[in-house]
Amino acid sequence: MKKKLYRSTTDKMLSGVCGGIAEYFDIDSTIVRLVCAALVLAYGSGIFLYILAAIIIPIRDPYDREYRNED
Repeated sequence: MKKKLYRSTTDKMLSGVCGGIAEYFDIDSTIVRLVCAALVLAYGSGIFLYILAAIIIPIRDPYDREYRNED
């Protein structure tokens, strides 16, 4: 099975980018959100990267059988 990066539909605050990245790497979404906030505060580029990711990364289809763990 090939892993794909999607925006999360269940673990989201704004558009699900950080939740999707956390699901992809199988880590806590709070860690990803803290790193994103640090990028925003330290360099300001985090805002641009977040918006870009929200546009590029597709939303996971909630009716996908693989996502719902059905056979």
